[in-house]
Amino acid sequence: MSFQPSYCVIIPSYNPGRWLAPTLASVLAEGVPVFLVIDGSTDQSEHCAEWVLGQNPQLNVLRLPENRGKGAAILEALRAALPMGFSHALIFDSDGQHEARDIPALLSLSRAHPEAMILGAPRFGPDAPLLRVLGRRIANWWTNLETLWGGIQDSLFGLRVYPMAESLKILNSICGGRRFDFETQLCVRLYWSGVPAINFSSKVLYPAKADGGISHFNYLRDNLLLIRTHFSLAVKALFSLPKLWRLRRQNRPYRELSKSLLLEASRRAKCL
Repeated sequence: MSFQPSYCVIIPSYNPGRWLAPTLASVLAEGVPVFLVIDGSTDQSEHCAEWVLGQNPQLNVLRLPENRGKGAAILEALRAALPMGFSHALIFDSDGQHEARDIPALLSLSRAHPEAMILGAPRFGPDAPLLRVLGRRIANWWTNLETLWGGIQDSLFGLRVYPMAESLKILNSICGGRRFDFETQLCVRLYWSGVPAINFSSKVLYPAKADGGISHFNYLRDNLLLIRTHFSLAVKALFSLPKLWRLRRQNRPYRELSKSLLLEASRRAKCL
């Protein structure tokens, strides 16, 4: 019998304001079990979660007494979901940046390639902060260096599908990856462990403050964390060059698939 992957959605949430309710509604409408992790929120969003929980049995709510960071919140959900029989987790932010209509396509791509991680590659609009876009380019260059340009298009976007057992093994083995460094740490280390990357083009939204848009990104703290993370990963990569070269050659079909998917998405976007 061939392996049949089983999916859940994990939504880490810290003070998302008015965006939690529409996010939960749109994700739950896709019919996939959801694990919402309230990461020490103080904005009363827990009451919204409790109300939705009473209306929809597909929702599981985990509550952390204090804010531990996105990676730590996702780790708690992975630990809860894996024993329930789920094999893959789709990560979805609670702040209105992602579109739930991408979920079916992401899951379909993952079902066709359950051995891979599916990484959202953001399509930025005019609402994207310029400093964030430029900083992302620098971070992605370092990630490519750490993987010898093995196929990770974006190292920071939060919309992703991860194989759970492999992700848990990696996160349990390191002290980092608990806060803003989560996406970078996990995707690079998964790649190193032999999990190939497939990139999926997805529009990223930055809701205006007038519409309840909120960001917890701290330019100094989080950029310093990324610098330290990339320095550590780059040093480790330096001592693994033969292995990285083998992985690059081995993963060429996945890079070609990603190139095709991103090109097709670009063509569709131009027609809209």
